Amino acid sequence: MAAHKIAHATLKGPSVVKEICIGITLGLLAGGLWKMHHWNEQRKTRAFYDMLDKGEISVVVPEE
Repeated sequence: MAAHKIAHATLKGPSVVKEICIGITLGLLAGGLWKMHHWNEQRKTRAFYDMLDKGEISVVVPEE
């Protein structure tokens, strides 16, 4: 009887270069999202103080 060869998946260890590339990509993506959030909060704060300086809004509750 002839032995038949069966193709098995060979298990390899983690690819260091691939892991580093994935880590850098995820880090840059998360950093970009955080920076966009920070810029949005800055814009809202700046708009609030601009309206406060123009007198359009007030932080003092008017007496009734």
